[in-house]
Amino acid sequence: TEPPKTFREACQWILWYDMAARMYNGSGSLGRLDVLLTPYYEREAADGTLSDEEATFHIACLLVRDTAYLQIGGPDAEGKDVTNRVSFLVLEASHQLKIPVNVGVCVGDETDPELLRRSVEIIVEDKQGVPKFLGIDRTTEGFARNDIPLEVARLRAYSGCHWSAIPGREYTMNDCVKVSFGPPFDIALREMMADENVEPSTEGLWSRFEKHLGIAVQGMKESIDFGLKHMHEIFPELVLDLLCYGPIEKGADASDAYRGGVEYYNLCIDGCALATIADSFAAIEQRVVEEKRLSWEELLGYLDSDWDTEDGELARLMMKNIDRYGYGGTRADEYAGRISELFTQQVKGSPTPAGFNCLPGIFSWANTIPLGKSLGATPNGRHAGDAISHGANPDPGFRTDGAPTAMAVAIASVQSGYGNTAPMQIEMDPGVTTDEEGVENTANLIKTHFDLGGTQINLNVMDKQKVLEAHEDPSKHPDLVVRVTGFSAYFASLSKEFRQLVVDRILSDN
Repeated sequence: TEPPKTFREACQWILWYDMAARMYNGSGSLGRLDVLLTPYYEREAADGTLSDEEATFHIACLLVRDTAYLQIGGPDAEGKDVTNRVSFLVLEASHQLKIPVNVGVCVGDETDPELLRRSVEIIVEDKQGVPKFLGIDRTTEGFARNDIPLEVARLRAYSGCHWSAIPGREYTMNDCVKVSFGPPFDIALREMMADENVEPSTEGLWSRFEKHLGIAVQGMKESIDFGLKHMHEIFPELVLDLLCYGPIEKGADASDAYRGGVEYYNLCIDGCALATIADSFAAIEQRVVEEKRLSWEELLGYLDSDWDTEDGELARLMMKNIDRYGYGGTRADEYAGRISELFTQQVKGSPTPAGFNCLPGIFSWANTIPLGKSLGATPNGRHAGDAISHGANPDPGFRTDGAPTAMAVAIASVQSGYGNTAPMQIEMDPGVTTDEEGVENTANLIKTHFDLGGTQINLNVMDKQKVLEAHEDPSKHPDLVVRVTGFSAYFASLSKEFRQLVVDRILSDN
């Protein structure tokens, strides 16, 4: 019944609340852990009653019990960097634990560069995919474009795989709503081919894709309204309500947007299958329209048969082997930019019918496999039922050299720009990162991506042979941890399909 008085009690209180939230509905976010713990640390450190070793131990005891998301570093309301000794102690605790810990490190113009450097040293040494990196300047600027005061936007805290929220003041549905670009494309192609009154063309295909993607986005907005209208009746946010401004005072659940339970409602709609569809448009334009290697009718026949004809595999490889999204300066790169811009316009062009703001992002989370299972073959050479492309990433093998800089430029160019992210998922071989120059180059790559407009980086530094061995027999390396997407996990705990996705990325990027 009493507030925590010591650093240890503060860690315990945060954990107790997190456990209650986790058990209630699976949520879990610790917010800006360094900011929360700093007053306790400074007081006890000055009194000589708390050493750094003890503080690190208490933080580790907190982190070992749950993989909740947390942020260190970044600006306060006035834009001043909050990085301090506690920020580095949180890093040290995760370093000593060497388990999946969801630490997000802010990287920005005003953020202490030593925090980035130490983070890179840890991720290279531990090879656990921890921490991840947050382009705090870009997400803050983007969020402010939603008519949010900049001093409020700066208070957003990293809260999930690819998203943030204002603690106690904002309700979101981030990482819940996904729109795959695949079905609108497939419907558009088949609708065009069935129309006897038109000559098939990429312009006509794009026009129909725009129409059907708009239908999908509008359907999501209507569904969001329905969810917000009834969420509090079916599954109220009872634990979240306790630490929000408004629910108790107003007698309205945090999810009850119609009664304004909290101050801000910003609902995320993520697009996915970006590379799959950008490459499909580009392959059609090159192989069908310009080179005339296939007719439109032949292409549709190959898709209907899942490339399973006498010469289907040759046709599939021909469509696959073009200059793809991520290569740099290609028609596929242009289509990726157009798709991202179109999706952003459709999400931000109007609120939901009930008037609630939506934020666009590009992120597939762990849905690459299930969303792929429901999608037929696509013109980029993908088989029916195969996984769609991962988030904003190019497909594996987009360049023979797997150039990280090319990937960084490509993903920075498809950001939506309203506060939600389109993360870059990148795998690096330990051989290129172990020495001082490697650490410096990796830190520069991270900083450059954010300077170009990037918003988040999920980085793996992994030994290819070790991962391949664990894929064949997970029992050989039970402690191997990888960053799957916005979260890290023990490799052995993943399904064979998910392990294969990680392996494909490693084989390509290494």
